[in-house]
Amino acid sequence: MKKMVSVLVALCLSWAFAAGVSADQSLENKACRSVHLIYPATEGVAFYTEMKVEKSSPGTYFMAAGFNMGYYGIQELYDGKKLLIFSVWDPGDPSDWDAHPDSIKEEQRVKLLYKDESVRVGRFGGEGTGGQSFLDYDWKLGQTYRFCVSAKPNGKRTEYTNWFFVPEENKWKKLVTFSTITGGKYLGGYYSFVEDFLRNGESAKIDRRASYGNGWVKDKNGQWHSLSRARFSGDSNPVMNINAGIKDNWYYLQTGGETKNDDVPLWDYMNRAPEGLSLPDLDAQPAPAPERKKETE
Repeated sequence: MKKMVSVLVALCLSWAFAAGVSADQSLENKACRSVHLIYPATEGVAFYTEMKVEKSSPGTYFMAAGFNMGYYGIQELYDGKKLLIFSVWDPGDPSDWDAHPDSIKEEQRVKLLYKDESVRVGRFGGEGTGGQSFLDYDWKLGQTYRFCVSAKPNGKRTEYTNWFFVPEENKWKKLVTFSTITGGKYLGGYYSFVEDFLRNGESAKIDRRASYGNGWVKDKNGQWHSLSRARFSGDSNPVMNINAGIKDNWYYLQTGGETKNDDVPLWDYMNRAPEGLSLPDLDAQPAPAPERKKETE
């Protein structure tokens, strides 16, 4: 991932609700502008959303479920290969762009607690540091995919698990559980985005589009809250060939190419009608993570 992801996270978690961002002219016409949906919602133990990609191009990250300590979505890589990616940060400031993964003391790092045999894991740096996982998966345009992240505070750490509903198998698949030091926080800071990380000038000429629907957050008391309100935001790239809106009760984001900002103005809120929403089928849903002994650090 490029440093833009960390810029986005810092935006979302600290001051994205401001009325604007200082322009970065170096990004103009080099990359599609990164565009985001920010969802005001309560603290949670689970974040569920559905996403379908309608237009893509190599070097694109369609992030479905971002939260205060990480992000989860799908990518089309430079060579057209497709995969799922789930990342969780070490504690500290994720805006420490140049941090090397080995610069963090072992006891402060993200810990891997569970991994499906089909998943690759490792550490990352240069955008903050943390643990990262990949699942090779040839996702398709127009197909609705379902994502869930669960959180379980455990002492000073929180255990984050990502789940993916595999349509070919008609069941949820538990992929990875990462533990990181949070002071025992729950999920918060919910967001989605579309990012062009190829950033070679030509990539800015191609539009990308994804839709996000049926989003929910489960609070600490087990109640589900619909993500029926979202704010449209963008990164510091000053270009305005971006757009967002609601179609068929799904939010959508579009950026790049011939896109025009004809629907929702940047920084405005959108409100989705309650009709057409349905609670996640949580018995075809993610199961809770197994109980573990309380950690002392």
